[in-house]
Amino acid sequence: MLLEYQPPTEPYLDIVYQDDDILLLNKPSGLLTVPGKAPEHKDSLEYRVRLVWPQARIVHRLDMATSGLVVMAMHAQSQRDLNKQFELRQTKKRYLARLEGQVSVDSGVVDLPLICDWPNRPKQMVHFGSGKPSLTYFKVLERTSHQTKVELTPITGRSHQLRVHMLWLGHPILGDKFYGTEQGKCSVARLQLHASSLKLRHPTSGTELYFEVDCPF
Repeated sequence: MLLEYQPPTEPYLDIVYQDDDILLLNKPSGLLTVPGKAPEHKDSLEYRVRLVWPQARIVHRLDMATSGLVVMAMHAQSQRDLNKQFELRQTKKRYLARLEGQVSVDSGVVDLPLICDWPNRPKQMVHFGSGKPSLTYFKVLERTSHQTKVELTPITGRSHQLRVHMLWLGHPILGDKFYGTEQGKCSVARLQLHASSLKLRHPTSGTELYFEVDCPF
């Protein structure tokens, strides 16, 4: 349940790139990617985009608390092509995050299967029997006395993957209300996770495209 859903309205839509086939947007933290089931959760990135482009179609999602790049398709053929790129892991996504504590190693990989923690949904959990494979590469960018800034490269795209993988690393993402410590939840105003770059192939021309947006934290 989303309590006191108050999505940001400035800017209402942050458009990074647009043509006849695709639309790239920079989603703010606190805005749903798609509408929720309740009427009060209708406002979302998809809803706002369709007020301007009714034909626009969702390809992938970001968690409400996560900010950053989202690509949408402007017609059915574009959606099919982009869906296939994501399914075949031909796209490349990079995230920036600030974690609780000091990560001791400079880089590494987290390879842990994930499944929905059904009694506590939407939380996810590691389950070696029934979980779906999930893989994340991480690299430390900066350390302070109590935090670590990292670059995260997910190879798979499971729900809450980066959040659960960092928890298992022993360093939950700052501001994570699902998986963080009480101190980590209260120390920042938002989840410190941002989808900073996305590489994909243009669905019509086949040209390789790269997009990057500044990290807001």
